[in-house]
Amino acid sequence: MSLFEDTGLNHKFLNPKLRQGSYCVDSAVRKPNIVFITVDMISPDCYFDTRPLSKVINTPNLDLIAAEGTRFDRTYTTSPLCGPARAAMFTGMHPPYLTNGERAPCGSQVDLGVDDVIFQDYLKSEGYVLKHSGKCHVGVDKFIRTFGENLHAWDRWGPPVADDDRYLEYLDALNVQLPRYRRELRGLRADKQTPANSFGGWIEQSDGTDFPKEAHYSTFLADLTVRQIKAARRQEPNRPFFAQLDFFDPHQPYSIPSGFESRYAEIKRSVQLPTSYAELQDKDTLPDNPIYALYRKYWGMYDEETVIDYIAGHLLQVEVIDFAVGRLIDYLKSEGLWDDCAIVFSADHGDMNGRLGMADKGVYFQPDIFSIPLYIKPPKVCLPVLKTVETVCSALDIGPTLLAFAGIEKPSHMEGGDLRKVARGEEREPLVQVFQTGMHVGMNLGAAIRLELFGKEWFYGYNASTGYQELYDVDADMQVNQFYEDVGEAMRSELVAQMANVLSSDVRWRGYWASYRLHNMEYLSNDIGADMQMLKPV
Repeated sequence: MSLFEDTGLNHKFLNPKLRQGSYCVDSAVRKPNIVFITVDMISPDCYFDTRPLSKVINTPNLDLIAAEGTRFDRTYTTSPLCGPARAAMFTGMHPPYLTNGERAPCGSQVDLGVDDVIFQDYLKSEGYVLKHSGKCHVGVDKFIRTFGENLHAWDRWGPPVADDDRYLEYLDALNVQLPRYRRELRGLRADKQTPANSFGGWIEQSDGTDFPKEAHYSTFLADLTVRQIKAARRQEPNRPFFAQLDFFDPHQPYSIPSGFESRYAEIKRSVQLPTSYAELQDKDTLPDNPIYALYRKYWGMYDEETVIDYIAGHLLQVEVIDFAVGRLIDYLKSEGLWDDCAIVFSADHGDMNGRLGMADKGVYFQPDIFSIPLYIKPPKVCLPVLKTVETVCSALDIGPTLLAFAGIEKPSHMEGGDLRKVARGEEREPLVQVFQTGMHVGMNLGAAIRLELFGKEWFYGYNASTGYQELYDVDADMQVNQFYEDVGEAMRSELVAQMANVLSSDVRWRGYWASYRLHNMEYLSNDIGADMQMLKPV
C-alpha cells in the first residue's frame, strides 16, 4: 500500500529516474488553465484604497480580475529588487541572492541555477503546457530548462524593444515605426541644473508621428501571450496551459504612447507633491541615512514639476498595462476560457513615486517598495470567495497557491501557503517573513520584519551597513520614520525583542543578527548573544 493512499494523494518526482523533486498530487482534481500576470515596480498609489490617486487611476481590466476573485490588500514582496523578488516568487522561498545582475559586485550570485526548483516545474510535471512572455530576470538558463527553448523571456532589467525580432515583426504588421521620445523627463545632477538620469516620458514614432497604444511593447506582450495560448491549445488540445506574462511597465523609463493626452491632463490636476518631498525641499536633510542621500543624488528629483510628471506618468503607464491586459481578457472571454481559468495578478515590488524626492526603489525599508498588489480570480467552480482579505500575505504564497489550483500539495521546501483557503475565510498557514536588501545603487545589506503593536501594523527595518533603523506605520499615506521619535522610543524594547527573536532563530539571518545585537545591545538581555564571535572553540 502506498504511503499516500489514505490521503488520496499520489507521490511523484520531478525526476523519476533519480528520485529527485518529491511532491504529492491529487490526481482527481480537474486542472484548470492558469494565467499568471505580473507588473514591474508599481506604487501603492495605484491600488491602495486609502491613497487619493487610487480614485483617479482608470484600470477596468485589472479591476475585473479583482472583482471576480479576491483582492489581498496586505501583500509584501521579500525584496525590493527585480531579480531577488522574482526568484523568491518562483521558488516559494526567501531569495537565494540579493542583487540584480547589472550592478552586482564580483562574487555575487545573480541568477537561479538550472537545478533550482521553481513552482512552474511542478506544473510542467503534471502535464501543463508552459508559455512565457516578457521579463524573467532570474537567468534565462533556468527558464529555458523549464519552459522550453521556444519561450520568450529576456533576462535584463529593461525590455529589448529594438532588438526583439518578434516585436519588430509586430510593428511591421501594424505599419508602425520604432518609438523615440517626444518629451523626456530627466533628473538633475547635484548642481540641480545639469540633466542626468532619464525617467522616460512620452513616445512617438521615429518619423515624428503619433505612436499608437496598440503598438506599445506591453500590448505586444499581451498579444504574444494570446498567440502562445492559441499555440498551446493547438499543440496539446487535451492538456491545460499555464501562461505567464511579465510586463516591464510601469517601471521607469516610461514610454507613454498616444491616446492618453486627456488622461494626462485629468491625472495631473489630481497629483500633489508628497508631503515628504516638500519637507525635503525645505530642510534637505531627511532622513538621516547616507543610503537615502545617495539615492537622492542618483535620481536628482529637484524639480517639482518633474516630480509631478513622474507621478502622473506612473499612473498613465499602469493604464497602458490595463489596456494590454484587456486584450488578453477579451480573448479568454471570446474563447469561453475566462470562467474556468485561474488568473493571478501581482508585481515584483513597489515604487517610491516621488516620496522623499525619489523614484524607483532601493536598498532601504520604506514600506511602499515592499508592498505589492495581489488579485486572485479562481475558476468559477471555486466560488464564492471573499472579495477582500486583510490577512498579511506574501509573494511567497503565489507559488503554493497556483500549485494548489492544479491539485499539487505544497512542496516541503516552500515557505508560503495556499491562499485559496484564506480567500474562503480560513486562517493562513504561519509564515515568518524577513524582508531583505542587498546591492542596487548602493550596497546595504539589511533585514526587516512586519509586526503589530499598539493596534497598528508596523514595518521595522535594520540597515546593517549603516546601523540606521526604520519604523513605519504601514497604513499611513505618507510614511515617516518613527524609530527615533517618541513612538519609536516607547516601543523600542518590544521592537528589538521581536527582531532579535526572528534574526537569531534561523541561520539564514545570522549575518544580520551578528551586527544587529551590537547596535541594540542596551535593549537586549545579557544572556542574548554573549558569544560575540558566534563561536566557542573547545
